[in-house]
Amino acid sequence: MKLLYRIGACGTDTPLADELPKKAIERHCAAMKRRYASYKRAWADRASTFIAALRPSDLPPVAIYPFGGGDLSSALVVFPDATEITTLSLEAAGDIRGLAAVERRALGEDLAVIGHDIGRLYQAAHSTTKSLMTASHSQVPGTIMFALAALTVHGHEPLSLRYFDLEPDGSLRYLTSAELDERVRIALAAAETGGARRARQKVGKGTVYRVWKLQESVFANVEITYRPVAAPTAAPRIYRHIVANLDDEHVGADRRALAHLERKGKVAVMTKAASFLLWYDDFSLVRTYLTDHLAWMISDASGIPPAHAAQAGLEQITYGTFVGAYFIKDPNDVRGDMVKLWAKNQERPLPFRFGYPDAEDHNHLMITRRPGT
Repeated sequence: MKLLYRIGACGTDTPLADELPKKAIERHCAAMKRRYASYKRAWADRASTFIAALRPSDLPPVAIYPFGGGDLSSALVVFPDATEITTLSLEAAGDIRGLAAVERRALGEDLAVIGHDIGRLYQAAHSTTKSLMTASHSQVPGTIMFALAALTVHGHEPLSLRYFDLEPDGSLRYLTSAELDERVRIALAAAETGGARRARQKVGKGTVYRVWKLQESVFANVEITYRPVAAPTAAPRIYRHIVANLDDEHVGADRRALAHLERKGKVAVMTKAASFLLWYDDFSLVRTYLTDHLAWMISDASGIPPAHAAQAGLEQITYGTFVGAYFIKDPNDVRGDMVKLWAKNQERPLPFRFGYPDAEDHNHLMITRRPGT
């Protein structure tokens, strides 16, 4: 982890080992430092100040980010004081153990590609699914590099990294090196028979979100502990990334991810650029979990539909302008409800983008909360 923190996230300036592609890493780190500075100046500093004025003082210290990919950076803008942050998405964490064995040229190329994708996140204020999938399939563990870059740009340092499984009751079971080795052996044996190759060729059909499949990996779920660089004696904080398809079919068949979230009690929530999945009937289980357990939630229009928020006794406060989704299959006309929600709310300006723009490229943001929050 310390190696990737140094050469991928460029979190320190410690000397590079001779066997590393020094020129490629130096170019990459120069680009990353420019991206960090631009991101803070153009988005993070403005967004953090604005959101701090909206965030309740008694917000739970545990935050979740469904459909969040490896976007720890946005989570740290929204919840800078959270002691525990969990993102959930289709992308696996990736194998950090073999980083030192990656061929020099491939290492330099992967760092450049993932760095570019991190730059796209920082420019657009949301991760595209394509960028997340590209990063998660590189030899360098892209999802972990996204997380380490987030720690770097927000002034944190990583302390430890562990892979884990979820038990049926949602509790964690950390994996030993021996268990990981055995799983790698089994996966390689399956690949030699052609099973893995055939699995990669099966591309999903149907609605847009199903084009991207749950990524199966030995190195799926990861936990990284971290703390502020400026507070070396502070208690460690926790970031976890969980691989999960949150549609009803998969959650109904395997409730471990939802059971894990339920164990946290009331939580702070964010989501953005979530392909409007919470609008669909086949994401009703995770949507119900959110309406039951959120203490406060920030989102773009891809958050909780107004009808479901009202049914759960929640109120929604809007910012910016929303006249329609810029891409959507919307059999329930949630778009119409969202337009009405923005129309009936007091007009409140939003000076930055949060997730998707609307159909006419307006910034917009929505707070879903319990009355009296």
